[in-house]
Amino acid sequence: MALQVCPTPGCPALTPTGPCPTCRKAKARARGSARSKGYDRRWERTRAAYLDEHPLCECETHTALPPLLRPLAEHVHHLDGLGPRGPRGHDPSNLQALTQRCHARVTAIEEPGGWNVRD
Repeated sequence: MALQVCPTPGCPALTPTGPCPTCRKAKARARGSARSKGYDRRWERTRAAYLDEHPLCECETHTALPPLLRPLAEHVHHLDGLGPRGPRGHDPSNLQALTQRCHARVTAIEEPGGWNVRD
């Protein structure tokens, strides 16, 4: 496999694909941890309570199906996109139960700079 220059501006490192290990680590540090973004013990309780009350995926595609055909939700999505630190971070009316795949799709479409992936 041919090596390429790291895609991080100004980094001359050669890598087989994507950012070099040094740039990858720096990006991860800058992004911050889930805990630093408010995904803490309080969020874990909010998430668990919401999934207990809404065990099935609530995306548009799955809510059109009969309950017996709807998949179980694994993630809880913030409709306002602000996460648990937003003004409605723990408000059940701002939450949506989703499968991992549906959550990835919604996030890709809605997040600023998202991948705009469509099924």
